[in-house]
Amino acid sequence: MTETSPATRAEKRGAMTRFLDGVEWLGNLLPHPVTLFAILAGLMILASGLFGGVMEVAVEDPRPEGASGRAADGMIRAVSLMNEDGFRRIFTSLTTNFTSFAPLGVVLVAMLGVGVAEKSGLLSAAVRSIVLGANRHTVTVAVVFAGVLSNTASEMGYVVLVPLAGAVFYALGRHPLAGMAAAFAGTSGGYSANLLIGTIDPLLAGITTEAAQLIDPGYVVSAPANWYFMVISTFMITVVGSLVTIFIVEPKLGKYDSSRADPAVLDKNMMQPVSGAEKKGLVWAGIATLAVFAAMAWTLMGDELSLSLPFIGSLFSFGVPDWLPGWGALRNPDTGSIFQQAPFFTGFVTWIFLFFLIVGFAYGRAAGTMKNDRDVIDGMASAISTLGLYIVLVFFAAQFVAFFGWSNLGAITAVTGAQFLTDTGMTGPAIFIGFILMCCFVNLMLGSASAQWAVTAPIFVPMLMLVGYSPEVIQAAYRIGDSSTNIITPMMSYFGLILAWMTRYDKNLGIGTVIAMMLPYSVAFLVIWVALFFLWTFGLGLPVGPGSPTFYEMPAG
Repeated sequence: MTETSPATRAEKRGAMTRFLDGVEWLGNLLPHPVTLFAILAGLMILASGLFGGVMEVAVEDPRPEGASGRAADGMIRAVSLMNEDGFRRIFTSLTTNFTSFAPLGVVLVAMLGVGVAEKSGLLSAAVRSIVLGANRHTVTVAVVFAGVLSNTASEMGYVVLVPLAGAVFYALGRHPLAGMAAAFAGTSGGYSANLLIGTIDPLLAGITTEAAQLIDPGYVVSAPANWYFMVISTFMITVVGSLVTIFIVEPKLGKYDSSRADPAVLDKNMMQPVSGAEKKGLVWAGIATLAVFAAMAWTLMGDELSLSLPFIGSLFSFGVPDWLPGWGALRNPDTGSIFQQAPFFTGFVTWIFLFFLIVGFAYGRAAGTMKNDRDVIDGMASAISTLGLYIVLVFFAAQFVAFFGWSNLGAITAVTGAQFLTDTGMTGPAIFIGFILMCCFVNLMLGSASAQWAVTAPIFVPMLMLVGYSPEVIQAAYRIGDSSTNIITPMMSYFGLILAWMTRYDKNLGIGTVIAMMLPYSVAFLVIWVALFFLWTFGLGLPVGPGSPTFYEMPAG
């Protein structure tokens, strides 16, 4: 085998770095996401004037006669906002556009509970107990798995797990950057996978609902709409991420040279084993978790308690004893279903709030980190205080979405695109390959999952609904594209923090090195995740979530 000379290797690294610098430069040409939505809202007003006021664009409405929202003449017409009526509507609706934007409320409510769990120290202790409890042979799997689970608590994976993984690998005599890469891959590359419903689920479901209602005003996407697919994706991400770390990334990094590190990070013990008080807190948190799960089961309980999953079958079914009366208040009141349009799932953000509030406080009381209601309130306030930028972003995103809906340009684009796909025969499942790749590309330039989906959902959700696919399946496909390229774009909001963590172990580290290190994860996740998506939905015919159909049919009337 011919060895590559050091000069050639340096040249190759330089070429790769220049290429990645070019990608970064192109991405930096985009304005701040808030500015981007403000510009898009303004452009939408201008576009409505052009297509609605000047060109008077119209298309035939594909919905059946008599359907809700269908015009008497069966046409969808572009509506101009550049007139007196449009100006009055914009002026009087600016506030309600913001306050009625579906994702805003659910995120704020969920974060109130998550804030208590974070303030009490529960999230940090839980992550450390998972990672530090693993032996040398399973620590890689534990790091990736903990990274995926940390998504339930927003930035905890980036702030706590990534630096902790570096310290764990270094203590085990392994390359610390490999540990940090594994944690980053699980946290960010597996952003849309989880065993639990996290804050991102109601956020995306709200945006998808807004987009779906451009076609079907009564359609609602619930927070657990992708839960089944996200659960199986958790194990896929864990296995693939671990294998890439062990067989590709760690061998490529080679033996670690500690002379490049900041001496402080090597001397400082970042392992921080779970203390006795924290262990006591985790025990009580476990008890509180069981109590919350029991309450959840009670709200679904009828004359019998049963659990039957669509892709597994009946797990158990037995009569409820007299001393434990069934209630079932959160079943569908009309059909009795625990999945389809059941309040249990459509209002699942309430469970997210209650779960983190109750379990977080139980942990805090037992561990001594929370004593009274003031500590709980401080945790809630702290969580909300971190959402300032998000709230500003939502204000402008809500205006853009509202203007887009008022102008009818979203519906017209969807009908035109669906007709094009039908005419060209591009209506089969393979259409999702192009859709997922498009989401991957957009994510390189617009790293925020909510910002990206708020822009693309009003176009692609109605378009793919009109060719027969449900909003739930469309959202699941989007999440694959969004997550897969999170770890290779400097536009991702925590990329700078990850770079800062890694430079503590290698002062010469650059953006290109980080992206090159994470690229194998990105490619592997994308290829295998897409294959899993097609096998799951179209091969095995399994639903992506509770009550989530794969196909969509236009209402009859």
